Amino acid sequence: MITISLPSEQRARLSGYLKRAGRREIGGILMGEQVAPDHFQIVEFSVDPVTGTAAHFVRSPEHHSAALGEFFRRTGADYKRFNYLGEWHSHPSFPVRPSSEDVASMQGLVDGERDIDFSALLIVRLRYWLMFEARAYMFVRQSPSRAVSLTL
Repeated sequence: MITISLPSEQRARLSGYLKRAGRREIGGILMGEQVAPDHFQIVEFSVDPVTGTAAHFVRSPEHHSAALGEFFRRTGADYKRFNYLGEWHSHPSFPVRPSSEDVASMQGLVDGERDIDFSALLIVRLRYWLMFEARAYMFVRQSPSRAVSLTL
Protein backbone atom coordinates (compact mmCIF):
# COMPACT_ATOMS: atom_id res chain seq x y z
CA MET A 1 0.00 0.00 0.00
CA ILE A 2 1.20 3.51 -0.80
CA THR A 3 1.48 5.93 2.10
CA ILE A 4 1.56 9.72 1.87
CA SER A 5 2.52 11.76 4.93
CA LEU A 6 1.30 15.31 5.43
CA PRO A 7 3.51 16.96 8.09
CA SER A 8 1.89 19.31 10.59
CA GLU A 9 3.57 22.43 9.15
CA GLN A 10 2.16 21.68 5.69
CA ARG A 11 -1.26 20.93 7.19
CA ALA A 12 -1.17 24.27 9.04
CA ARG A 13 -0.28 26.13 5.81
CA LEU A 14 -3.11 24.41 3.96
CA SER A 15 -5.55 25.27 6.76
CA GLY A 16 -4.60 28.95 6.51
CA TYR A 17 -5.27 29.01 2.77
CA LEU A 18 -8.57 27.16 3.27
CA LYS A 19 -9.73 29.70 5.87
CA ARG A 20 -8.92 32.61 3.56
CA ALA A 21 -10.66 30.97 0.58
CA GLY A 22 -13.88 30.37 2.49
CA ARG A 23 -16.38 28.57 0.26
CA ARG A 24 -14.25 28.84 -2.90
CA GLU A 25 -12.32 25.80 -4.12
CA ILE A 26 -8.57 26.33 -4.31
CA GLY A 27 -5.69 24.04 -5.19
CA GLY A 28 -2.31 23.47 -6.72
CA ILE A 29 0.40 20.85 -7.08
CA LEU A 30 2.10 18.67 -4.49
CA MET A 31 5.85 18.26 -4.30
CA GLY A 32 7.14 15.33 -2.33
CA GLU A 33 10.06 13.38 -1.03
CA GLN A 34 10.26 9.60 -1.29
CA VAL A 35 11.24 8.57 2.25
CA ALA A 36 10.92 4.79 1.73
CA PRO A 37 9.58 2.45 -0.95
CA ASP A 38 5.90 3.34 -1.48
CA HIS A 39 6.10 6.10 1.17
CA PHE A 40 6.07 9.76 0.18
CA GLN A 41 6.05 12.90 2.29
CA ILE A 42 4.56 16.17 1.09
CA VAL A 43 7.32 18.74 1.51
CA GLU A 44 5.83 21.62 -0.41
CA PHE A 45 2.77 22.63 -2.37
CA SER A 46 1.76 25.45 -4.66
CA VAL A 47 -1.53 27.27 -4.31
CA ASP A 48 -3.69 29.28 -6.67
CA PRO A 49 -6.00 31.15 -4.28
CA VAL A 50 -7.77 33.14 -7.01
CA THR A 51 -9.24 31.01 -9.81
CA GLY A 52 -11.64 28.72 -7.93
CA THR A 53 -15.40 29.00 -7.58
CA ALA A 54 -17.80 27.47 -5.06
CA ALA A 55 -17.85 24.15 -6.93
CA HIS A 56 -14.92 24.12 -9.35
CA PHE A 57 -11.15 24.56 -9.49
CA VAL A 58 -8.79 24.40 -12.47
CA ARG A 59 -5.18 25.22 -11.77
CA SER A 60 -3.11 27.62 -13.85
CA PRO A 61 -0.23 25.56 -15.36
CA GLU A 62 2.13 28.54 -15.61
CA HIS A 63 1.98 29.49 -11.93
CA HIS A 64 2.48 25.94 -10.71
CA SER A 65 5.18 25.12 -13.26
CA ALA A 66 7.27 27.98 -11.86
CA ALA A 67 6.77 26.63 -8.31
CA LEU A 68 7.90 23.17 -9.44
CA GLY A 69 10.99 24.60 -11.14
CA GLU A 70 11.94 26.47 -7.97
CA PHE A 71 11.42 23.29 -5.92
CA PHE A 72 13.79 21.37 -8.21
CA ARG A 73 16.41 24.11 -7.86
CA ARG A 74 16.18 24.03 -4.05
CA THR A 75 16.41 20.23 -3.92
CA GLY A 76 19.38 20.02 -6.29
CA ALA A 77 17.33 18.37 -9.05
CA ASP A 78 17.47 15.07 -7.14
CA TYR A 79 14.48 13.70 -9.05
CA LYS A 80 14.68 10.20 -7.56
CA ARG A 81 14.19 11.61 -4.06
CA PHE A 82 12.27 14.88 -4.62
CA ASN A 83 9.68 15.23 -7.35
CA TYR A 84 6.19 16.14 -8.45
CA LEU A 85 3.81 14.03 -6.38
CA GLY A 86 0.44 15.13 -7.65
CA GLU A 87 -2.38 17.61 -7.36
CA TRP A 88 -4.48 18.96 -4.52
CA HIS A 89 -7.64 20.96 -4.22
CA SER A 90 -10.29 21.76 -1.69
CA HIS A 91 -13.90 20.68 -1.44
CA PRO A 92 -15.19 23.25 1.07
CA SER A 93 -18.83 22.29 0.52
CA PHE A 94 -18.48 18.63 -0.49
CA PRO A 95 -16.99 15.41 0.94
CA VAL A 96 -13.27 14.78 0.44
CA ARG A 97 -13.94 12.29 -2.35
CA PRO A 98 -13.07 12.90 -5.99
CA SER A 99 -15.91 13.94 -8.26
CA SER A 100 -16.33 12.21 -11.61
CA GLU A 101 -14.69 15.29 -13.16
CA ASP A 102 -11.74 14.95 -10.74
CA VAL A 103 -11.31 11.27 -11.65
CA ALA A 104 -11.47 11.97 -15.39
CA SER A 105 -8.97 14.83 -15.10
CA MET A 106 -6.47 12.82 -13.05
CA GLN A 107 -6.79 9.68 -15.18
CA GLY A 108 -6.30 11.84 -18.28
CA LEU A 109 -3.14 13.25 -16.71
CA VAL A 110 -1.52 9.84 -16.16
CA ASP A 111 -2.86 8.22 -19.33
CA GLY A 112 -1.91 11.23 -21.45
CA GLU A 113 1.26 12.13 -23.27
CA ARG A 114 3.03 14.00 -20.44
CA ASP A 115 5.16 11.02 -19.34
CA ILE A 116 3.57 10.96 -15.88
CA ASP A 117 3.22 7.34 -14.69
CA PHE A 118 1.37 8.16 -11.47
CA SER A 119 -0.14 11.13 -9.69
CA ALA A 120 -1.66 11.55 -6.26
CA LEU A 121 -4.76 13.61 -5.64
CA LEU A 122 -5.19 15.17 -2.20
CA ILE A 123 -8.63 16.58 -1.43
CA VAL A 124 -8.92 18.76 1.66
CA ARG A 125 -11.45 20.84 3.54
CA LEU A 126 -12.10 22.48 6.87
CA ARG A 127 -15.15 20.88 8.41
CA TYR A 128 -17.14 23.36 10.49
CA TRP A 129 -14.33 25.84 9.66
CA LEU A 130 -12.05 24.15 12.22
CA MET A 131 -11.43 20.46 11.65
CA PHE A 132 -8.93 19.65 8.91
CA GLU A 133 -10.19 16.75 6.80
CA ALA A 134 -8.24 15.12 3.96
CA ARG A 135 -8.07 12.03 1.79
CA ALA A 136 -5.56 11.00 -0.82
CA TYR A 137 -6.00 8.92 -3.95
CA MET A 138 -3.47 7.48 -6.38
CA PHE A 139 -3.91 7.44 -10.14
CA VAL A 140 -1.63 5.10 -12.08
CA ARG A 141 -1.27 4.76 -15.82
CA GLN A 142 -3.76 2.26 -17.27
CA SER A 143 -5.10 1.31 -13.80
CA PRO A 144 -8.13 2.26 -11.73
CA SER A 145 -7.67 4.89 -9.02
CA ARG A 146 -7.32 3.80 -5.42
CA ALA A 147 -7.27 5.35 -1.99
CA VAL A 148 -3.90 5.52 -0.27
CA SER A 149 -2.93 5.65 3.38
CA LEU A 150 -2.69 9.30 4.40
CA THR A 151 -0.90 10.03 7.66
CA LEU A 152 -1.47 13.42 9.26
